Amino acid sequence: MERIAAILQAFEEMFPRANIELHHTNGLELLIAVMLSAQSTDASVNKITPTLFSKYKTVSDYISVPIETLENDLKAIGLYKNKAKNIKATAQAIKERFDGQVPSTQTDLESLPGVGRKTANVVMSVLYDVPRIAVDTHVERVSKRLKLAYNNDSPLKVEEKLMRKFPKSSWSKLHHQMIFFGRYHCLAKKPKCERCPLIHWCRYPNIG
Repeated sequence: MERIAAILQAFEEMFPRANIELHHTNGLELLIAVMLSAQSTDASVNKITPTLFSKYKTVSDYISVPIETLENDLKAIGLYKNKAKNIKATAQAIKERFDGQVPSTQTDLESLPGVGRKTANVVMSVLYDVPRIAVDTHVERVSKRLKLAYNNDSPLKVEEKLMRKFPKSSWSKLHHQMIFFGRYHCLAKKPKCERCPLIHWCRYPNIG
């Protein structure tokens, strides 16, 4: 419990206003942005979404656009062809099965093409205010460095362990704080170990 309390306190002191950095103004934009962020940085997604979201405002817009046009709109980010295909298929599914609205359950979200557990968790947390911990590369790295999970744990196992160790009321904010900690402090390369308040709890102290 001492370690959990220390981690929560450090995160709160370092990133008290941590929140999602993907730009969006509604549920559809959030879902599309999170889908686009797979194996791409939030910064790269935010560069293309202003134009994208001004051009496509409804699921019908994504359904009607030719796939080649949508691919061209997304070509600045990785895996753009696959993402374009999934976005169109997801838009079709939302229109046909969910009356044009982004679904509000984990199961329904994960039934959409290109939407995995991480994306569904983000949408459930940010859009519907349901406590969730979405495990991306930052959350996974931080969890393993802080000995909250084993190095060979899968993202799902990491998620399960974090949910057991931390109070449910902290999950959604903790998710964003762990991302910020991994993105801006405990970097994959050259982490800022020399001024880390959690060095005492780290599996690899001073690797930076």
